[in-house]
Amino acid sequence: MFADQKKGKSTGDGYALQNKIASGTTITGDIESEGDFRIDGIVKGNFSLTGKVVIGKSGMIEGTLKASNADIEGKVSGKIYVSDILSLRASSVIDGEVETGKLSVEPGASFNATCKMKGAIKLNHDQTESSEEKIA
Repeated sequence: MFADQKKGKSTGDGYALQNKIASGTTITGDIESEGDFRIDGIVKGNFSLTGKVVIGKSGMIEGTLKASNADIEGKVSGKIYVSDILSLRASSVIDGEVETGKLSVEPGASFNATCKMKGAIKLNHDQTESSEEKIA
C-alpha cells in the first residue's frame, strides 16, 4: 500500500510519490516517512515526516505531528512542529501546542493552542543567533 520512498522522492517518470491514508481508515501507532503525506483518515499516535503533510477535511491526528510543511483542513489534537510553513484552512480545528517557522490562518479556523514562532536572526559577519521566540 505504501510506496517505497527514496531521497529523490520521485519515480523515473518524474512524478513525485505521495503516501495517503484514506477516509474511513484509522491507524494507531507511530508513522515515519521521508516523503509527502495526505491524511483523510485518522491517525492516533506520533506522525513524523521530512516532507509536506496535507490533512483533508475528514482527516484527524491525535498525537504529535512533525513535518517541514503542513496544510491542515481537518483536526489536530496534540503537538505540532512545522519547520517552515503551517497553513490552517477555514475548516481546521487545532487543539494543543504549535511551534512553526511561519503561520497562515484563514478566517474561520479554530486555533486553540499555544504558539511559538521560530526565526533565524542575521547578525554582522553572517553569524546566526539562536532562534528567536515569539508567542502569539
